[in-house]
Amino acid sequence: STFNTLFVAGPSPLSLHPQLLLRLLSALSSTAAYFPSALHLLRLVSSRLPLPAPLVLASHNLLIEAAARSGHLAVSLSLFHRLRSLHVSPDAHTYRMLTQSLCRRGQVRTATTLLDEMLHRGIPADPLAYTTVLNALCRKKQLREAYRLLCLMRGRGVSPDIVHYNTVIVGMCREGRPLDACKVIGDMTDSGCIPNAASYAAVVNGLCVSGLFAKAETYLEDMVGKGIVPHFSVFHSVIKGCCTVGKVEEAARMMSRMLDLGMPPHVETWSSVISSICNDEDYVEVILLQMLKGRGRCSKTISRSTL
Repeated sequence: STFNTLFVAGPSPLSLHPQLLLRLLSALSSTAAYFPSALHLLRLVSSRLPLPAPLVLASHNLLIEAAARSGHLAVSLSLFHRLRSLHVSPDAHTYRMLTQSLCRRGQVRTATTLLDEMLHRGIPADPLAYTTVLNALCRKKQLREAYRLLCLMRGRGVSPDIVHYNTVIVGMCREGRPLDACKVIGDMTDSGCIPNAASYAAVVNGLCVSGLFAKAETYLEDMVGKGIVPHFSVFHSVIKGCCTVGKVEEAARMMSRMLDLGMPPHVETWSSVISSICNDEDYVEVILLQMLKGRGRCSKTISRSTL
C-alpha cells in the first residue's frame, strides 16, 4: 500500500526507479505466501505506469522464474502470454525458463513448440534450453523428435555443440539404436563438431550390447587413432564381446593395445575373458606373455589363479 501511494495512485506520484520495483518483486516472490502480492503489484504497476519495455521484460521474467521454481507452470505460462499482450518480446532467458519448467512436467511437445517459436522470432539460441528439451525427448524415448530438433537447429543457423550431440547419441544407445547413434557421429563430424571420449564410449558400448563387435572395434580404433584415450570400460566392452563370439585373437590384440597405451587391464576384464581365451590352446601362451608385460595387482592376481 505504501508503494502504491508513493509511486502509483498518490496525489503526486514519485518517479519509479527500475531497481526498486525489481527488488520489491524479488522479495515478495521469494516467499510462497507473498507471491500473489507480487503478481498483484506487477499487474497494478504495468497497467497504470508507462514502464519501459526492458523493465516490463525483466519484471515478468523475475516472476516467471519464481513461479516455475515453485512448480506453478500455469502461472508462468500466463505471465508469458501477458508479456506478449503488452507487445514486449520474450528473450532467450524467458524461453529457457519455460522450456525447463515444461520438460520437468513432461510437456515436451509444448517445450519443443516454444523452441520453434524462438527460432522463428530470430531470438539468439540458448544452448541450455536445447539441451533440456533434447534430454527430455530422449528420456521419453522420442528419439526421432530429438534427431529432428538437431536437424532443425542446423537448418536455421544454430550450431549444435558437443553436449547436444552427445545427449542424442547416449539416448539412442540407451534405447538399443547404436547404428542411429553412428549416423549422428557422422553428422557431427561433417558439421565440424569433433566427437569426444563420451561420444565414442557411448557408441562403442552400445554397439557391443547389440552384438556389433566388429563395428565397435572400428570406432575404438578410430578413437585411439585420433589421440583420444578411452576409459578402460570401453576396452572391457570390446574385449568381453570378442570373447563372447569366439574372436580370441581380436581380444588378445585389444589387450595388447591397452598395454601399449599404458593401461593394464582391470581385474574384471581379466576375470571375464581369461577362461574363454585359455580354452583356445593356440592363445594361452600369448595371454601369459601379456600378463608378464602387465604391471600392478591385476596381472599378478589373475596370473596366479590361471596358473
